[in-house]
Amino acid sequence: MANILLILALVFVGLFVIFSIMIVHEVSKRGIKINFFLLRLYIIKYIHEYKKITKQETGKAGPLYYLCIISVNLAWILAIAGLLIK
Repeated sequence: MANILLILALVFVGLFVIFSIMIVHEVSKRGIKINFFLLRLYIIKYIHEYKKITKQETGKAGPLYYLCIISVNLAWILAIAGLLIK
């Protein structure tokens, strides 16, 4: 059971990376200059920029924001549960 939870955690980490890349692409299309050298450090900033930009455009945060937040939170929860069970 613990191994299944840890594998699911890795799947959600992968989804977080994919959604983060999609967010960086969307933010870049809207004119925000992306620092690819320090992307790991600035990813949270870009996620918040995406939320702010989409909120200004549509009145609510974009769907990628929610997918990104949900995937990273599920990854943490599943990883901790997997380690506690193990």
